[in-house]
Amino acid sequence: MKFFIDTANLDQIREANDLGVLDGVTTNPSLMAKENIRGEENIKKHYVDICNIVKGDVSAEVIATDYEGMIREGKELAALHPQIVVKVPCTKDGIKAIKYFTDNGIRTNCTLVFSVGQALLAAKAGATYVSPFIGRLDDISTDGVELIRKIVDVYNYYEFGTQVLAASIRHTMHIIQCLEAGADVATCPLSAILGLLNHPLTDIGLEKFLADYKKVNG
Repeated sequence: MKFFIDTANLDQIREANDLGVLDGVTTNPSLMAKENIRGEENIKKHYVDICNIVKGDVSAEVIATDYEGMIREGKELAALHPQIVVKVPCTKDGIKAIKYFTDNGIRTNCTLVFSVGQALLAAKAGATYVSPFIGRLDDISTDGVELIRKIVDVYNYYEFGTQVLAASIRHTMHIIQCLEAGADVATCPLSAILGLLNHPLTDIGLEKFLADYKKVNG
């Protein structure tokens, strides 16, 4: 499974990249606003800065909600850097835009997916990635990880090439559950990725090794 970090914070992206396990980055307008990145040109520059840190795909989201606007913005984003994947919402116009981008060699990430039906349409349109938001489903007492499992099963059965990118991951256990469900990618906050390192037996074992070393080497 690939690891993407879900942030627009350059320091966090560098820290995750320095671990040597980072495969890409996802962002959205909310994450850009959180970092106080404002203005079209500043946002575009920020995407390029991210691409210069990591080697993998970087999802950059369109703001337009109409077909023509999505096409215009998507072309501009894709032209910024070869690593850019255009992020498009799973709406009627969004699916049409994904089909256009697919036919014109522009890779896409279909975002805000909450059902198998939406994931099916995204795959039929040729999306590179589909992003089910599991945390937001959990928020309304629906099993987000189970949706990942169902989409993976459908894609495998019908041999769709679209990759399942588990999004809205809230904690480390979500990563493990998505791994077990067969997700191709998990996009996570840095804290969730670092949480994979945590285990009390590792801490206890390391403490014992160091104590034993001190006994012998004083």
